[in-house]
Amino acid sequence: PRIHTNPHESTPMTTLTLKSYQQAALDALRTFARSAQFKGPALAFGEQVGRPYNPDPFGEVPCICMRIPTGGGKTLMAAHAVNVLAKEWAASDAPVAVWLVPSDTIRSQTLKALQTSGHPYRDALEASYGAGVRVCVLEDLANIAPPDWGRQAVVVVATIQSFRIDDTDKRNVYSFSESFERHFKGADEQRLRVLHHLPDSKVTADEAKADSTGVLQGFVGLPRWSLANWLALHEPLVIVDEAHNTKTDKSFTALKRLNPSAILELTATPIPAKTNVLYHVSAQELAAESMIKLPIALAEHPQGWQQAVFAAVQSQRALEGEALKDEAAGNGYVRPIVLFQAQNENDEVPPAALRKHLEDELHIPKEQIKVATGDTRELEGIDLAARDCPVRFVITVQALREGWDCPFAYVLCSLQKLSSATAVEQLLGRVLRMPYASPRGREALNRAYAHVCETKFSTA
Repeated sequence: PRIHTNPHESTPMTTLTLKSYQQAALDALRTFARSAQFKGPALAFGEQVGRPYNPDPFGEVPCICMRIPTGGGKTLMAAHAVNVLAKEWAASDAPVAVWLVPSDTIRSQTLKALQTSGHPYRDALEASYGAGVRVCVLEDLANIAPPDWGRQAVVVVATIQSFRIDDTDKRNVYSFSESFERHFKGADEQRLRVLHHLPDSKVTADEAKADSTGVLQGFVGLPRWSLANWLALHEPLVIVDEAHNTKTDKSFTALKRLNPSAILELTATPIPAKTNVLYHVSAQELAAESMIKLPIALAEHPQGWQQAVFAAVQSQRALEGEALKDEAAGNGYVRPIVLFQAQNENDEVPPAALRKHLEDELHIPKEQIKVATGDTRELEGIDLAARDCPVRFVITVQALREGWDCPFAYVLCSLQKLSSATAVEQLLGRVLRMPYASPRGREALNRAYAHVCETKFSTA
């Protein structure tokens, strides 16, 4: 890969050449999209994969999944997939893509990467659509001039929660907004007819009655001037990251409201009965390309959580020593990090108790410990890969099960009773990424480590 340094970043960025399995997955997507144009998604999928296609709940709208293990570069592949689907399925040179993620944290990470000039994800979009490609959040869509839609590619990054709700009146994306007046007034009447067939797309009599301004009185039965309706008019391509989270009726309804032309799901852990897996990449393929650390050295500590925590700290210290030797030999800087999964607040070892144990009993400096939970977000604004960053221990409960992309995370220590294979696989995925996607000189740095005190975890 071509490596260059952005003066505003502490770590080098690379324009990435696709790995062989990434190219193969995208080629499979291209083959499917071309075939589906003529044969429909069900027949195209069946012929290509040799398994029946599940059309529920989107019917003739193709909904297919690429199963890529954590650390496999799903986001890079998604950035390339936009053009594959736009060209081969939607026949568009300026598509609208809605990129859905499961949390605000992942939204911020993805948005920044797709907007940053020189970042591999941005490079992938610009290679297809030039520097004019627009990547934005939902709130910015009204600011894109109506004539620009269809002239330049638009990628909007949002959480699935932005669209997932029972009562559309309570979600801004569905509400009537005069900021979209210039967009809808210039829209072709025939195109607007598509909105009449979408659920909850029209202004209701109750809405008009509740509107104190009186503006909606003349719109009863007509499509709302709403953000969601404007997106629906453009039949967007929909990318769904961590798609195993979206197999619910609420999510299906939300996706239908977007009137997608195609849906591409990406996940390491698809739900078998509900997912049309078009292409599956194995962990061994990733390891062969030095994308992830394997094997995972798993140690059980049935004598108690204190022993598991102590062992995890010892692993970190030993790995940091190896990392210093590796850097002295000419390899890149690495500061191995432990990811602790504490117990819930009402249990014996919630985050606060674990932090106290680390500081008081194991004498770890305060600045080396950060807590990342729903309520405590001490990692925000911190570049964990920076040389001057002191963090070596991150305490969480559930917040980092998905989408935490820190290649310096080497050791997982879970104090929870997890019996779900999906939960365990997602959690272990947090320590699998290989720093710089390149093998290390010291063998200990080429594998991941896990310390658990529950046999259920090992079994799962």
